[in-house]
Amino acid sequence: MNTTPATGSELDPARTVRGEDAFDIEAVATWLRQHMNDPADLDTVPEIQQFTGGVSNLTYLLRYPTRDLILRRPPIGSKAKSAHDMRREYDVQSLLKPVFDYVPEMIAFCDDETILGSDFYVMERLKGRIMRRDLPADLHLRPDQARELTRTFVDRLVDLHQIDLAASGLDRFSRGGGYVDRQVNGWSNRYVKSRTPNVGSFENIITWLKANQPADRPLGFIHNDYRLDNLVLDPQDPLNVVGILDWEMATVGDPLMDLGSALAYWVEAGDNPVFRMFRRQPSNVPGMLTRAEIVDYYASRTGQTVTSDQWRFYEVFGLFRLAVIAQQVYYRYFHKQTTNQAYKQLRLVVIALEWRCTQLIATGRLAPLTALAVPITRLLPVVRGAR
Repeated sequence: MNTTPATGSELDPARTVRGEDAFDIEAVATWLRQHMNDPADLDTVPEIQQFTGGVSNLTYLLRYPTRDLILRRPPIGSKAKSAHDMRREYDVQSLLKPVFDYVPEMIAFCDDETILGSDFYVMERLKGRIMRRDLPADLHLRPDQARELTRTFVDRLVDLHQIDLAASGLDRFSRGGGYVDRQVNGWSNRYVKSRTPNVGSFENIITWLKANQPADRPLGFIHNDYRLDNLVLDPQDPLNVVGILDWEMATVGDPLMDLGSALAYWVEAGDNPVFRMFRRQPSNVPGMLTRAEIVDYYASRTGQTVTSDQWRFYEVFGLFRLAVIAQQVYYRYFHKQTTNQAYKQLRLVVIALEWRCTQLIATGRLAPLTALAVPITRLLPVVRGAR
């Protein structure tokens, strides 16, 4: 494992701003100087770059001579304000910061759409390593270190789920009981509204989810998009988390729903080839815990008992929810609201996730590799063409 000081190559790389995502940086710089409590060192127009790893809200690096700031805004052409609520995202992190060490410092929020064309907010940059699809070239983890990193990944989620809602003020985001029911209905409706003619209906999966909802569990504060590539790791000690990013979907809810959503992204080395193609985090590194081991570790840390039969609902829901997220983004590409070619293959993700949900519902487990011959034969040529 490399523990040398962070350099530009070790940090999450920012790139030239895509033409369709550009904005008037001089107007933003002027607004910041007028609205920051401490505008020191902001008397110039910053260099601007864009982080391109995400597929939802847009994230930019504002590089001043003596400090780096981060700007977050909704995607261009976004109509659903509730899905890209900058004010809420800003408020969540502002309330979390005093009780949870892993969020950046909020700096300023703007609801004057004449500045940028949308709401936006600015925060301090958390510097460190961010893992994307694969480990950085200079970071080598032994299996025991990979296991430790996985446990740390779970530990930080447990810490979040155990925050005192009332004392922190985060209970303002609670809608009380019935969380699971609202989620199943809400994500089902989102899928119906964003479906395009070239993906499946998910009808059987939606019906199963509605019929197999668990009883309400004690609520906690949940991230709702928790992944390895949303962790910022200490550049001196990559097994130590210094920050967690992307709080746009955070809320008060069932913690097991949060874990299920997180593990929808957890592609293991032994998963079938179709799903390994869509891996976006290094969860396949030797030594990383399996999904089943993570569930067991989370249960032991929180003093719960979660049987495999109980877990099946959360696993299927997490995969379905991921399919809806992918479909919502693909919908924008299908209707030419964006030209980002990276979104083209998301249709394949949706198709594969429907098949995976169907297998879990039918058998309680994923089918062996031999049973995947037909799906792989159908999907591989299309996946290659979408790259």
